[in-house]
Amino acid sequence: MTDESGDPRRRDSSSEEAGDSTTANSPAEVPTTCMRCAVGCGLVHVVGGGGDGSKTVRGDPSNPVSRGAACRRGIHETANPRGERLTRPLVREDGELVPTSWSTAVSKASEAIRSAMATDPDDVAILGSGQQTNEAAYALGKLARAGIGTRNYDANTTLCMASAVAAYYRAFGSDAPPPTYDDIPAAETHLVWGANPAVAHPVLFQWIRQSAVDGRLIVVDPVETKTATAADEHVAVAPGRDLELARAVLAHLVDTGRIDESFVDAATTGFDEVVADLPSVADAAADAGVSLETVEMLAAAFDDPTLVYWGMGVNQSIRGTATAGALIDLCLASGNLGPGSGPFSLTGQANSMGTRVCSSKGTWPGHRPFDHPGHRQAVADAWSVPVSRLPDDAGPGPVGVLDSSPSVVWTVATNPVAGFPDATTAIEHLEDAFLVAQDAFRSETVELADVVFPAATWGETEGTTVNMERRVSRVRPAIDPPADARSDLDIVADVASQVAPGLLPDSPADPAAVFDEFVALTAGTNADCSGLSYARLDREQAVRWPAPEPDTSAGYRYDGGSDPASWSFPTPSGKARFSTLDGDPLPEPTGEDFPLTLTTGRETDAYNTGVRSRGGDTAVSDDASARPVARVNPETIETYRGAVVDADHGRTTSIESRRASVRVTLAPDDAVPKGLVWLPIHHPLTNTLTTPAVDPVSNEPNFKQCAVRFRRSGGR
Repeated sequence: MTDESGDPRRRDSSSEEAGDSTTANSPAEVPTTCMRCAVGCGLVHVVGGGGDGSKTVRGDPSNPVSRGAACRRGIHETANPRGERLTRPLVREDGELVPTSWSTAVSKASEAIRSAMATDPDDVAILGSGQQTNEAAYALGKLARAGIGTRNYDANTTLCMASAVAAYYRAFGSDAPPPTYDDIPAAETHLVWGANPAVAHPVLFQWIRQSAVDGRLIVVDPVETKTATAADEHVAVAPGRDLELARAVLAHLVDTGRIDESFVDAATTGFDEVVADLPSVADAAADAGVSLETVEMLAAAFDDPTLVYWGMGVNQSIRGTATAGALIDLCLASGNLGPGSGPFSLTGQANSMGTRVCSSKGTWPGHRPFDHPGHRQAVADAWSVPVSRLPDDAGPGPVGVLDSSPSVVWTVATNPVAGFPDATTAIEHLEDAFLVAQDAFRSETVELADVVFPAATWGETEGTTVNMERRVSRVRPAIDPPADARSDLDIVADVASQVAPGLLPDSPADPAAVFDEFVALTAGTNADCSGLSYARLDREQAVRWPAPEPDTSAGYRYDGGSDPASWSFPTPSGKARFSTLDGDPLPEPTGEDFPLTLTTGRETDAYNTGVRSRGGDTAVSDDASARPVARVNPETIETYRGAVVDADHGRTTSIESRRASVRVTLAPDDAVPKGLVWLPIHHPLTNTLTTPAVDPVSNEPNFKQCAVRFRRSGGR
């Protein structure tokens, strides 16, 4: 994926294509941004000129982010998603979902919301998504916070990135990674910790791998993932023990004199307090399940410019914020902050970063703090509502939102029935509520809904998105949505017209006008986007924030160059802060009754809870072909042979946690360590097993570790 310039992001336009063949009559080419993951690749929709909606999709060689690169799944899911499309509004009558008009669907949903608001605004819960455009997410947050006034509003991005967000705020006073994609070629060591970009971010992984040809790629993960098989070194840390390993490496940096004292003294605070509480290297290494030689190898990686990438394996833990903070500490202590180095969390959903900037779920737009009186007043003034209308905290997180037992729940482009931990409890809360489900595809959550809003999806809607390196880019429609489906923005505007008249523009809303309102509200903030406009994005295609002026954009954040005293962070002291979090004990250690550890992860061609990629059938079946496949070490299978059934379609067992039992097909896999069970996040039954415990700082669930056992199940 390189050209003669040596930049691994440059390639010609021969990226993969998918879709129906185009017609003649001058097919139109529509540039847009891929919404499959958060890399933010540029795509071109080539739409047939015959008016039949046929199209192909390919990478865009003119795009400054990906320069023509595009992965197979992004291409194919954009052109031909496999999910069952929702095309008409639905309402529940006599226990069945039946088609209805938009006016009836909006009126029923709005009436339920108004009725709950009259009792308590917090009795309305809203769950948004990292798959919305910035414009739709901004409008939804404005309606939730200023129109309804509920604190029970969040998004599924908290389920994957909240711990990284919390760690960035604690360290730097602001969200988002300091490095950008431009730093990847300059790094000498690439340390991938608790992430599998070869599967989750294929284009990004190609850039990392190309850069590592002349350097090193090290992977820390309990499982020998696809990324680990390509690495120079694979560290199989004990499940849930990433914090211990990170602290072992920091202690070894101290013991071996590898601390960049000039940077630590001039640009940071809190280092002495962290050092005072460090465990011994030997004890921490033993707790992490690694050798002292492994700790030395990891410590030596920080001698050179090193990028530290991490993902859900770190974030989705009760210790996620502490562990992400410990990884940032390694960068600070070794002076690995600056071009070609630094902490770089890998974002999953396409617009998770945008949701964090614009949606008012964890901060007000522009990362304005929720509890700051001046920022609250500024938001209230901009939205022409009394400040008392705005909630005074960000809410309890997605799990807490449903645990509050709201009487109305509105889900937008998210599938909590399959995506929430302890999903059976989540289902009970949703069944007890009046449920409004807004989605482009039929899902398990849609099946429980009282009202269903059919939404447009990628390639059918207009707006903007923000990738993981803070680049804002356009999303453009190439074809119309099917039948009666509408854009998320227009649906939110329709509901607002009845719930909070005058708060949002009438449908059809102008996305450019909503964008202009959003960016104006970020002026002067740490995430200043006020220099952006649709016209500028049309010219430049993708621009990194902060962008406070029409001709400015950002590169590496906080960069003070070679002088440590010149680094500046938006903290009270102006310095970066070391993390003093110890991390809570794991919520479910293994024991005699539940001797195995369950973890979850992504499969190569599946998407989130699978509604776009596993077909349209949302019914849970015990048919062998529909069961989840559990990857398990062959020795583990033999150890628990008495609980395994040799069936026609392979070995089966039931995996039991303290919450549920799921029948699975076993796939022997030496890449999975003994005592660990791996299930895909995409199957609707997986999260019936997981624990609802959450990180005490970020409210992100502990998806990656819970105690389970095998139990023999009958049948074939």
